[in-house]
Amino acid sequence: MRQSNMFVSMVVIPLILSQSARGKDCVCELQNSDPAFPENKLKEVEFTASQCIANITSEKMTEIDRLVLGLQHRIWQLLDNVSMLEKEDNGNLYAAVSLRIIELELLEIQDLLDKLNRTTNNYQQLSVQTAAELKDMEETMVELEKFDHTQVMVKQRENQRIKRDLERCKDVLNSTAPAPTLSPGRCGLGRLVNVSRPRTYSLTAYGTSYNFGAWGRDANPAPGDENKYWLVVLSSSNVHGNFIRQYSSMSTIILGIGPTDTYISNSNPTTNTIQGPNMVMYGNALYYNYYDTNSVCQFNMTTSSVSTVALPKDAGYNNKFPFAHLGATYIYTDLDFATDESGVYVIYASKSNFGNVVISKVATSNPPVLNQTWSTSLHKRTVTNTFMVCGVLYATRYLNKETEEIFYSYDTKTNEERYDLRIHIKKMQTNIRYMNYNPRDHLLYVYSDAYIVTYEAMFQEVN
Repeated sequence: MRQSNMFVSMVVIPLILSQSARGKDCVCELQNSDPAFPENKLKEVEFTASQCIANITSEKMTEIDRLVLGLQHRIWQLLDNVSMLEKEDNGNLYAAVSLRIIELELLEIQDLLDKLNRTTNNYQQLSVQTAAELKDMEETMVELEKFDHTQVMVKQRENQRIKRDLERCKDVLNSTAPAPTLSPGRCGLGRLVNVSRPRTYSLTAYGTSYNFGAWGRDANPAPGDENKYWLVVLSSSNVHGNFIRQYSSMSTIILGIGPTDTYISNSNPTTNTIQGPNMVMYGNALYYNYYDTNSVCQFNMTTSSVSTVALPKDAGYNNKFPFAHLGATYIYTDLDFATDESGVYVIYASKSNFGNVVISKVATSNPPVLNQTWSTSLHKRTVTNTFMVCGVLYATRYLNKETEEIFYSYDTKTNEERYDLRIHIKKMQTNIRYMNYNPRDHLLYVYSDAYIVTYEAMFQEVN
């Protein structure tokens, strides 16, 4: 309604002045040569726009994601149940009951598929209908703008464009300031006390063939890249990778649509390629174990430039000190990388520290530089993964197929070590190949046997 009043007030009305027969009184004869403003058309546009906003919401658009995740979970649950029944086969005693259970689960899966198909069809129809309505609204607004004789709307759009440009300039200026450096162990989050059940669980677009990889979000993104997610799968012998795949949102990485690939090298493996699944993204650069060396590698995503810094000569690499448990060794995991509120770390083991874990802070300059280093009493081969929160190192170990345990912490501020945390993580697959904490959303990003999973880290204030 505000727009319609504005249009009416801008109409040019010529006035003809004539003198009355009674004397000096003047009479204004209004002659409006323009047609009346079609206010009903503007009301129709406003109503259609409000209907579009009501029909298309972010909650509705994520419904497909939830259905796909639920469907994947039920299928894998069915496979586990079938495998269990095969192992527990006792002749014909339980055959009828077992088949009935499987039949019921298949019916539930079919229901999910039907709902997914209905939802997809509804969204397709909604998309076609909305596109037609938007076109009609655009044509109507172009017609209504003809009543704007003084070009108020044109100037208003120009002002809006200038305001957007100013806001972008402000963002660029703010982004040039260095990220705040927080004292390790003192972020105001308190003590890590628990980890949520999986918040995201999805098979990547590569399928189940690639069990080793990594994914997550940039812990210190460039302006405009705040919502991006990155994914790296080790496509050569589950050891090496030579490109990074990026997605524009969580929905697109789950659905595997619209990726952008950035290549580190043309072949794999060779110089510069990634070795091992442990890597992080920070400041638009990927940090990883440089191929066939004990070096930290920094790959700039914008310039595709590579720079390195070597670890101490006795630092393990090429399966000297990998993550492991009694049942398996996670190959080429000698170097682990982590991000927290203050930057990037590399976690490794060395001969001089008797194969125990060493933590080094990595200055994210170009080239990178190793800063302060801490030595722990934690033997690296007893660990399956590590991550950092507020300058505190946390380590996990394998308990069984269903559970991983955060059992250890080392505070780089106080040098205090603890082996009694007992924080359990419910696994969706047997092995967690990669784990990293992102300080932006307080989530743990996990790559578990070809699946990408997230967990929320939960903290308790310390008085």
